[in-house]
Amino acid sequence: MIFKLKPIAFLILLFMSCQSGKLTVVGSIDSDLEEASAAEIVNNTNIVWTIEDAGNKNNVYGMDFKGNIVKDIDVSNVKNEDWEDLTSDDDGNLYIGDFGNNSRKREHFFIYKIEDINSVKDKVTADTIHFTLPKNVKSEDFESFFLYNDNFYIFTKETKNFKVLKVPNTIGTHIAELTIEYNLDGKHNKITSADISEDGKTIVLLNHDKLWKLTNFKDDNFFEGNVEAIDFEHDSQKEGICFKDNNTVIITDEDSGKEDNNIYALKL
Repeated sequence: MIFKLKPIAFLILLFMSCQSGKLTVVGSIDSDLEEASAAEIVNNTNIVWTIEDAGNKNNVYGMDFKGNIVKDIDVSNVKNEDWEDLTSDDDGNLYIGDFGNNSRKREHFFIYKIEDINSVKDKVTADTIHFTLPKNVKSEDFESFFLYNDNFYIFTKETKNFKVLKVPNTIGTHIAELTIEYNLDGKHNKITSADISEDGKTIVLLNHDKLWKLTNFKDDNFFEGNVEAIDFEHDSQKEGICFKDNNTVIITDEDSGKEDNNIYALKL
């Protein structure tokens, strides 16, 4: 059974936790997770879902806010070629982005759908959304996506300009659509995770030492509204971000071998 964490309990947890720059440390990720590559909260529960990336198990892990593993689910019918990010929908379905591409030679990419993740015990099969790239886009590394208006928006991980692809949330095979190429005013645009708030009004794009907050956009013209950089005043290998509520994000570290891997909270 999954219990919802009441807002007052979450605020107490933040108050009792320590600060790391502008971030509040709310937990330390279980040492059994060597590479927590994503973060997602489904339907406002107290579970933070995460995955490990290339070379690790094809499992989805649920953590409490202290970083303890409370659920370990084997996705038995698919392979973890390079899982990088998670997103979810209003029906409680969880989506795994298998689109990491460090070699930039990959031609086929996948999004795996797990239905009603909160009701799954320890093993599940996933449905597959398969996509390839449009002719005008070279094979790139992708590490982040979110679901908006029944389409996935997938971001390349680049130093300067990055691309955003659009793929419909429909089981089957698709050719992705290139929606925009953009530069976030600098050379350090390596987006490692992304999410959109439940009310659809705020997008966050994660980097190791900052996030970009996107607001006042119309439709999927995400960068035509306000784009604000929020510096954490803290640098670590942050690889997962998700909304706790419309004004609070949860951020997770991937193991860098230098310090503890934490779960952070940030009020936007």
